[in-house]
Amino acid sequence: MTSTPSIALVTGASSGIGEAICRLLISHQYKVIGAARTKSKLQALHEDLGSSFHPMVLDVTNALSVSSLIERLPENLQGVDVLVNNAGHDIGGRRFFEEGTARQWSEIIETNVQGLMRVTHAMIDGMLARGNGHVVNIGSIAGIKPYATGTAYVTSKYAVHGFSEGLRLDYAGRGIRVSEIMPGLVRTGFAGQRLGDVEKAEVFYDSVGQSLSPEDVARTVLFALQQPKHVEIAQLVVLPVS
Repeated sequence: MTSTPSIALVTGASSGIGEAICRLLISHQYKVIGAARTKSKLQALHEDLGSSFHPMVLDVTNALSVSSLIERLPENLQGVDVLVNNAGHDIGGRRFFEEGTARQWSEIIETNVQGLMRVTHAMIDGMLARGNGHVVNIGSIAGIKPYATGTAYVTSKYAVHGFSEGLRLDYAGRGIRVSEIMPGLVRTGFAGQRLGDVEKAEVFYDSVGQSLSPEDVARTVLFALQQPKHVEIAQLVVLPVS
């Protein structure tokens, strides 16, 4: 019999894949803490999704914002069973390495890798104390298949892949499962942020043909969560039909 955790924390929850994950988990009776930087977007989601959605302003690049996360939650939501590390970006990407600045590239690593590790570290003690937890990291096919003009982003997703593998070994037999979801191209606002131009982003998506939707990725997260306790989805590569 599948045991379904009741409380999930989703980072990068205010749009795209994160929003789709929040919506799907709530439809399956989860209490969801949606974490993101923009309060207004979170509040709009709260008004739409109701009391099962708790908005939480969180900047994964800010150590104080992350370290205070648990104490800022209502007591009845502090026992987080599921962490979905979804926050990430590639602002300034799709350029050759020399065309960006060292600061731009390091900021991608700061959010996609260090931020993910910070949030996981903040959640892991509680999971260990309860002897139960599931960490789901949203990686990318870029974490196993690099491409030109994505050096910093590819590096960040290779790191997420390695972190997921190492974390799974650390907590084997200790009640915590670790899953890595590795989608191919997903049509969201991500490319608009990356390129700094929504119209260019739409042209890019149209040029590559078939892509995944945020809802496609959300269903893979739910699939991993719904497995019996003795089953761990270690990696799940999800691609659009070519």
